[in-house]
Amino acid sequence: MFESFNKQSKLVKILLLLIPFVNWITELVTRWDYYSKKKTTASLIIALIVTFLGLPVGFIDCICILLTNNMALTDQHQQ
Repeated sequence: MFESFNKQSKLVKILLLLIPFVNWITELVTRWDYYSKKKTTASLIIALIVTFLGLPVGFIDCICILLTNNMALTDQHQQ
């Protein structure tokens, strides 16, 4: 799911992260998918935070996508 999310255009990513319930589901699925592939402590912590406090993290990711076209605390070389 993380790779398919990153293949979307910047506009689609932003729209998915601006709609409140869709924001949480998108964050939940992409963050746990990212953790299952990378297995880092930081990705686990972010996945747990998103599970319980998804909305604020989603808006932070929306801003990061606007600025860098990547979610916060993910590999910068993926797009």
